[in-house]
Amino acid sequence: MTKDLIIENIDSLKSHTTINYGIKTKTEAFTEKLFYTLFDSNAPLNESIEELKQLFKEISVIACKKPKGTCDSIWEQYLEKLPAVLENLNQDALYILENDPASNSIEEVYLAYPGFYAIAIYRLSHELYLLDLLLFSRLMSEYAHRITGTDIHAGATIASPFFIDHATGIVIGETAVIEKNVKIYQGVTLGALSVSKDMKNTKRHPTVEKNTCIYANATILGGETIIGKNSIIGGNTWVTKSIPAKSMVTNTTTTEVKIKELK
Repeated sequence: MTKDLIIENIDSLKSHTTINYGIKTKTEAFTEKLFYTLFDSNAPLNESIEELKQLFKEISVIACKKPKGTCDSIWEQYLEKLPAVLENLNQDALYILENDPASNSIEEVYLAYPGFYAIAIYRLSHELYLLDLLLFSRLMSEYAHRITGTDIHAGATIASPFFIDHATGIVIGETAVIEKNVKIYQGVTLGALSVSKDMKNTKRHPTVEKNTCIYANATILGGETIIGKNSIIGGNTWVTKSIPAKSMVTNTTTTEVKIKELK
């Protein structure tokens, strides 16, 4: 098969798509620039916001499915949300500092905690989701997923303050609701009992009420599942039904230790 024929075949197989890969790299650049602008004390705000505006509009040309005039005005709507988002993130950072005995300073939380980075990008992508920029929000959250190992759908509803420790392997679905003062450890899944496409517009993921702690590798599934406030969900537990407030859920599997005798 000649090179020209191969190219012709590839081109015909691509003809049904309108994918512009540039949106992915631009979104990653926007995400990093946004994090820098909000958290670096030396960031020149006016200049940085203008750069963000330019990147945002370049991405919106590809990602926005609304009329052009509407797309052009979305940046201003998004910009107005940033002070409130930053206020929530500052609360999240303080909550992490107060609750993690390994944390030494607020600067360490901002600079070195993957859990905080995942929360930050969730809150920033969530505002895009609310503005119906679904592809833009998904690309931003997937970038954070790749960097931190934490998969938080931009559509989830998460109050502040919120604490993620260690971060790796956490999955929080689109319709999950998390109230304030919740702590989650590595490997936790807040998922759906069914992945049927006809459930697209229904609540598929659980609700976690305030002051709850969910330890490593716990799995909580189902849109009707509610974890009552002030509860503790132990590690490696599997929950598919609601539990009342002030509950403690533990895995009943026991580990037996035997001492091997040397001959």
